[in-house]
Amino acid sequence: MKTMFEQKVKEIQNKNDYKAPLAFGICYADVGILSNKVLQATYPVLNWGENFGSYAIFWNLKDKCEILENSDSELVFGITEEFVLEALETFAPYIKETQENPNSHKNVAVILELQRALNDGRLYTQTGDFRYRFCAIYKDEVCKSVESAYMKLLALSLGKAPLRSLQLDGIFGLLSNVAWSGNTPFELEWLRENEISLKMRGEFPIIDFVDKFPRYLMQVIPQYDNIRLLDTAKTRFGAYLGTGGYTQMPGASYVNFNAGAMGACMNEGRISSSVIVGEGSDVGGGASILGVLSGGNNDPISIGKNCLLGVNSSTGISLGDGCIVDGGIAILAGTIFKITKEEAEKIKEINPNFEIKEEGIYKGRELSGKNGIHFRCNSKTGEMIAFRSNRKIELNANLH
Repeated sequence: MKTMFEQKVKEIQNKNDYKAPLAFGICYADVGILSNKVLQATYPVLNWGENFGSYAIFWNLKDKCEILENSDSELVFGITEEFVLEALETFAPYIKETQENPNSHKNVAVILELQRALNDGRLYTQTGDFRYRFCAIYKDEVCKSVESAYMKLLALSLGKAPLRSLQLDGIFGLLSNVAWSGNTPFELEWLRENEISLKMRGEFPIIDFVDKFPRYLMQVIPQYDNIRLLDTAKTRFGAYLGTGGYTQMPGASYVNFNAGAMGACMNEGRISSSVIVGEGSDVGGGASILGVLSGGNNDPISIGKNCLLGVNSSTGISLGDGCIVDGGIAILAGTIFKITKEEAEKIKEINPNFEIKEEGIYKGRELSGKNGIHFRCNSKTGEMIAFRSNRKIELNANLH
């Protein structure tokens, strides 16, 4: 029977209008009662450049469904009863194996959950909207649907797509600003309209926050047991937390979407949008790294490996490996630094492309991305200085 399944997949893939996706998945959609807009799309399985056999079957059933978005870059359709029944029939050779071990065929496990939803009368919302939707992305272009936007954010958080690699322009315009209670989004206007009745029945929801984005832990299970997040509010969905060992303390710490750390790091500061922090680095309490969403900075910042950003420091240039920014200072592209000739020669030893200046005056942008530099403010003169770092930054292994 599996051979017949494989033959069917090949037949579908040979169709003239067939096209392979960049990514696809089936999501649970929270749909607004008043707006009929998708407020949140939750994917139990994200297929990114993989599982094209499952995709072929799903795509071939699109005519059994209602197309909600169809363009060169993406396809979205609502899941119907006909889709579920025909998918169950097609995936029959894998049903028993999946029932015994849902992780053996995750897309089949999704179909089995759709069968349960159908049997329980949960396939559609109370207002008749599609509670479950299929989405495929074909080209990395500006998102046309909430479903594709959530798919891209999930790909970033899972590390299936590298940070700063996806087109996210216009995403704020797609997502609705909603009140989040637990994992459930509520339309603000619906809450206003029903405030009296909800409060009189004791059913007014506990509002945790109001935002367009859910939090990381509302959508993502950390992939490694040694990732620690001590405050759920401090990491936005679409952040990436590396391959293990990341620790984020409460207080001033924060990680925005399309930003994050590449491995074991200590974060007690702000990792703004599009910022990437290298493994082994320590972002001190209240330290801030400039992002690209506001403030006129169009050059995404990267912090190298084994760097230390001191308490309440501000970093507006990229750092290479082994750099230190002293606490309480701001190093920006236009900041003037003094470097003695002796220290400049030491810096050049590990940065062959570093240009030594006779006057010893450098702007921050000229030091951007260079390795092994220690940035400091001279407490006697107030001058900003830089020199070759002679300190090795090591995280406390017991904490990571």
